[in-house]
Amino acid sequence: MLTTKVGLQMPSGLAYAEWERAGRQLADVLDSSSWWLGDWLVYGKDHYTDRYQRGIRAAGLSYQTLRNYAWVSRRFDLTRRRPALSFQHHAELASMPVEQQDLWLGRAEQGQWTTKQLRAAIRAAREGERPPGAVAEPCRRLEVPGSRVDWWGKAARQLGVDFEQWVMSTLDSAAASALADLGSLAELDAASEPKVAVSV
Repeated sequence: MLTTKVGLQMPSGLAYAEWERAGRQLADVLDSSSWWLGDWLVYGKDHYTDRYQRGIRAAGLSYQTLRNYAWVSRRFDLTRRRPALSFQHHAELASMPVEQQDLWLGRAEQGQWTTKQLRAAIRAAREGERPPGAVAEPCRRLEVPGSRVDWWGKAARQLGVDFEQWVMSTLDSAAASALADLGSLAELDAASEPKVAVSV
């Protein structure tokens, strides 16, 4: 196989096993690249505060598309990342306290959960934590133009992430950045935060 900037040339007569193995390798590279880009941006921000945005532009990358990667990378140091789980598994847990992150990572790894299964398990646990007879907290609604929702959806699809998760991660990242600029590092416990529903 020959990789180029604009494609992958597959040899004719490639056996199925080889084609399947290539797919697994490509998926691994795609997942790893999220960590690589996140770590690269974190390093740049920590070491070249006055020049890292110039470095991002020189690399031809959009800062907006990297913010989620950097935020998740900062929330999980190398020793806590689970190679058996995807970057998206970690992104699902990034807003939780460290102890909760490790708990859910362990469960997901042991159960070999997909990100969708992890999300469902977290949702079920949260609903189970509600005291009997308690009324669920109502969603807060944020009215936005449909064109903006479409634009956000396009960005999430481009990154290959769930739209809802992308919105939450992006808002969490923006909040963390703003709070860090104010000298305040606020830890968000996603389990205690009200949900925001986006209405078109």
